[in-house]
Amino acid sequence: MTPALFAFHAFSAAAVGGGLMTVLARHPVHSVLWLILAFLSSAGLFVLAGAEFVAMLLIVVYVGAVAVLFLFVVMMLDVDFAELKAEMAKFLPLGLLIGVILLMELALVFGVWSGAEGAVDSRAAPTPDPAETANTEALGALIYTRYIYPFQAAGLILLVAMIGAIVLTLRHRTGVKRQDVIAQMHRNPAEAVELKDVKPGQGL
Repeated sequence: MTPALFAFHAFSAAAVGGGLMTVLARHPVHSVLWLILAFLSSAGLFVLAGAEFVAMLLIVVYVGAVAVLFLFVVMMLDVDFAELKAEMAKFLPLGLLIGVILLMELALVFGVWSGAEGAVDSRAAPTPDPAETANTEALGALIYTRYIYPFQAAGLILLVAMIGAIVLTLRHRTGVKRQDVIAQMHRNPAEAVELKDVKPGQGL
């Protein structure tokens, strides 16, 4: 077995195992740590495939930013695990039913799976020669020329999803001080500051 093949099997097993443990781990912090392992293993697979730029993006963006943000949020949340497990047990039958339906749909899809004519040639045609074009240059030329409109559409979808998440989770609670920018802009400077003449030896 060559070192490249051994590394491929090792990274693949780590990625699959990390993904499974992300879902199966009982503690949210452990789930995030397993998710980081899956990201690192996927980056290793990209390096083996010759896509070093994508691998570095995966490490910098997902491991260095997204996963660490998940870890901080999970660690700072005051999660009641007893209540969480009770809610999961209440919806477990519905979740199992949905899982069985999804498995049946996947079985139907893969049962009639067939490759299109010329699919192998189509996959090999856009691949440039690594000796002539770097993978970063080839990826940029492909995204920002041929697939520029789907790329921009994906960005708009993510923007709408981010705005929707903010709107859905925004709660105006009573008793919480919030900054009123309009009131600050229209305040009277003469009333904004009150001077007190404090005598020596006396308090306010």
